[in-house]
Amino acid sequence: MNHSSVDTQQLGDKLFNALVEAQAIAPLTDSHPGLTMEQAYQIQQHLIGRRVAGGERIIGKKIGVTSQAVMDMLGVRQPDFGQLTDAMVVDQGGSVAMAGLIQPKAEGEIAFVLKHDLSGPGITAADVLRATEGVMACFEIVDSRIRDWKIKIQDTVADNASCGVFVLSDRLVSPRDLDLYTTGMVLEKNGRIVGTGAGAATMGSPVNAVAWLANTLGRLGMSLKAGEVILSGALSAMVPVVAGDNLRVSIAGIGSCSVRFD
Repeated sequence: MNHSSVDTQQLGDKLFNALVEAQAIAPLTDSHPGLTMEQAYQIQQHLIGRRVAGGERIIGKKIGVTSQAVMDMLGVRQPDFGQLTDAMVVDQGGSVAMAGLIQPKAEGEIAFVLKHDLSGPGITAADVLRATEGVMACFEIVDSRIRDWKIKIQDTVADNASCGVFVLSDRLVSPRDLDLYTTGMVLEKNGRIVGTGAGAATMGSPVNAVAWLANTLGRLGMSLKAGEVILSGALSAMVPVVAGDNLRVSIAGIGSCSVRFD
């Protein structure tokens, strides 16, 4: 199948409908094996455009595929990114309705809140720290509109990097007083530890992941804006969740947040 036959708007509409109906679809790469990363991002843009047209507002970005294990699984050498909207926010200590999700999994992460714009290329880790208002403990609840998570990198990119919803702690902490490389994370499900990790799990440091994003977006003519929330990538493996589960993530020096699933 040649590239010109890919209708990115049609595929974006298909993913949007899957999202709205909470019904998984077959991988896009099954029917379009030649799908490129560029086309996948065009599909993502159309999908997000549909959400914004429906009244949602873009409030940040997420970085995905930051761990070596996930890169190996998807056969890629770099992360991906998706866009966050205000409709994805769940209050700290609040509940997530399983009805709106298809096959959710939880990840513990460090979220960055920016006080200055970051426009790549050429952004360094030091630039990221200077531009950061503070960091927070965060749960990202990823969800795939692709059946059984049978994703290639192009599938997850098109699907807005498998964004579901996210939860932020209620404390903003200056990153300048922390070693984000070694800071430890503990993820508990129903009172049992199901994941541990450190900042180094995401590209050596979450700060590197944010710099990567600023530089990648810079090449696409986009920048990270003051006030945006940036989810920097999972610090341990994804944890599947079902109705009735209670989750808590604690990140040393930053804080904790919890969420339950109904």
